[in-house]
Amino acid sequence: QVRLEESGGGSVQAGGSLRLSCAVSGSTEGIYCMGWFRQAPGKEREPVAAIDSEGHTVYPDSVKGRFIISQDNAVKSLSLQMISLQPDDTAMYYCAAECDGWGVQGGQLRADFSYWGQGTQVTVSS
Repeated sequence: QVRLEESGGGSVQAGGSLRLSCAVSGSTEGIYCMGWFRQAPGKEREPVAAIDSEGHTVYPDSVKGRFIISQDNAVKSLSLQMISLQPDDTAMYYCAAECDGWGVQGGQLRADFSYWGQGTQVTVSS
């Protein structure tokens, strides 16, 4: 069982920045990839970043160049640095772990995660 706890969400104006953090605990051995996804009311879940055990990263076109995912295996944490935030980025953001792989299709990131946290709200005002 993997446990994930997000922090760092909040409210910012358009153009602002936020850094989300995720504390990871439990049985993390053998996890191939981790990531972040978001979900806004009435919208589908959208993966916004993923990183594998070798440090390779991937992003959908919607956040590429604005979001950076990083991990610190020594302290078992995952982060998401977000810059140039826009109102469309408003959503609940979830830290997630364990996927079999990922793909990018039509500019969208496809990744199915087995574990995720409770989420942290990000609100961007215009």
